[in-house]
Amino acid sequence: MSLAYTLVAFLVALGVLIVFHELGHFIAARLCGVKVLRFSVGFGKQLWTHRFAKDGTEWSVSALPLGGYVKMLDEREAPVPSAELHRAFNRQSVWKRIVIVAAGPIANFLLAIAIYWMLLLGGITEPKAIVGEPEAQSPAAAAGVARGDIVNAVNGKPIGTWQELRWTLLELAIDRTDARLEVTDAEGHRRTRELHLASIEADRIEGDVFAALGLRLFRPDLAPIIGKVVSGSPAERAGLKESDRIVAIDGKDIASWDDMVARVRASPGQPLRLVVLADGAERTVEVVPEAAGKEGERIGKIGAAPLLDRSQLRDLVVEVSYGPLAALGAAVTKTWDMSVFSLRMLGKMVTGDLSWRNLSGPVTIADYAGQAAQVGLAPYLNFIALISISLGVLNLLPIPLLDGGHLMYYAAEIVKGSPVSERVMELGQRVGLTLLLFLMAFAFYNDINRLVSG
Repeated sequence: MSLAYTLVAFLVALGVLIVFHELGHFIAARLCGVKVLRFSVGFGKQLWTHRFAKDGTEWSVSALPLGGYVKMLDEREAPVPSAELHRAFNRQSVWKRIVIVAAGPIANFLLAIAIYWMLLLGGITEPKAIVGEPEAQSPAAAAGVARGDIVNAVNGKPIGTWQELRWTLLELAIDRTDARLEVTDAEGHRRTRELHLASIEADRIEGDVFAALGLRLFRPDLAPIIGKVVSGSPAERAGLKESDRIVAIDGKDIASWDDMVARVRASPGQPLRLVVLADGAERTVEVVPEAAGKEGERIGKIGAAPLLDRSQLRDLVVEVSYGPLAALGAAVTKTWDMSVFSLRMLGKMVTGDLSWRNLSGPVTIADYAGQAAQVGLAPYLNFIALISISLGVLNLLPIPLLDGGHLMYYAAEIVKGSPVSERVMELGQRVGLTLLLFLMAFAFYNDINRLVSG
């Protein structure tokens, strides 16, 4: 995946999130009778600006894209003509100011709901909750989880898809609560598997709960035949093509696709000699797997996918779709659940129950944006919805300089009957700036650390 592709995917996602957030402030301000002087996407030097009406808002795009702002008429920032005092933000009632400030994060939640609603309305194909062979010596293996187990419920909660299973186990793992899996095994018998989540180290849960548990998605036995080659990948550079069958790697016979994957994963950055069968003739090619990171380890990837038998996969997936009203309800519920989970994660980081390594900066977010966009439109939209929720939650935190900090001041104003003093607000801004700079520095550190460790 090229740097340009990742950058474009990141900027598009960031632009959508910023525009929706600031539109929330803008629309609420206009409805409350406040004059908006400027609507800016980005900070710093203005790259483009336009005013659509004589008394209208100045719309602009600025050089630094990591944010945006809505500048309103306000006596605290510049003198206001007496004829327009009634349109100044600081002259509005505390309830109107609360509405205007809260509208930004609310817009982010509404964007997530709209995206989830569209995805659910259109239908999503998801893998069923069928488990593959668990890793040896893992909690899943110790619990007796076996290849072909279909998970029907976890602690009494019905499970229909692999994603539902992942989400449920993640919530239980964060709370260090054991999971009771009700499964149907490969022979059709009802079984119960007890997963002991409390014994798993916190740093493993923070990465990938399935990897920590040793759980794998069930995959049918596939022949080592290439079905797709990723553009610009080591496989393409080596001359591998669709329908090529991998016969051997470094002299060792390859019987299945899993055999080939295991050999490639174990050889990051190391040249492999592949014997390939195509059109009845064999040829030998050399491919060097790219090194990638997974759970602190280096693994190899060549950018090739197996040839899939659609009829074989039909029984392994489920189509998740809703009617308009049901989809809306499911979208609201999902947005709420993700918001609450984000707050719980933040709370556990503050108390030390989870590591601050979970905090991600723009580099990691850009990488995820590029990966999601490369997979398809639906995963990319899902990514935007997730980041939109995170942005909404972050902005509601009671930290000065954020929307939540202003709401905290307005709540104090309601209690004491008068606005918070300028001195208190100035001290709060200093504390808030220090906190935000610390969080940004830590997020960048985590980004750099992930890059170094792969």
